Amino acid sequence: MIACHCNIITESEIEQVIVEMLNEERWQLIVPAKVYHAMEKRGKCCRCFPNVVDIIIRTSEAFHLRFDSSAVDMVSYRAKLIELRNHYAGDLHERQQKGNRAA
Repeated sequence: MIACHCNIITESEIEQVIVEMLNEERWQLIVPAKVYHAMEKRGKCCRCFPNVVDIIIRTSEAFHLRFDSSAVDMVSYRAKLIELRNHYAGDLHERQQKGNRAA
């Protein structure tokens, strides 16, 4: 399944990069830009980032369940990832203002 149409990146390619990152450092915080950098790609429209964050969450949870991580570690890690997801799926970006509307 294609996760990023701008760069033609599949979901399984993203999962593979995430697992490689987690194998290097088990508790690192992975963000979409880090995944794209590892793939030598660049987010163009960045509309896929919320989906990439979902893939990061799902893949990270599956990775940690294989190693029998403690529940406390999983909760704090998941909370950070969900906070990150909400940030990318948020209502406004830095340069957008509520009062300004394009014609």
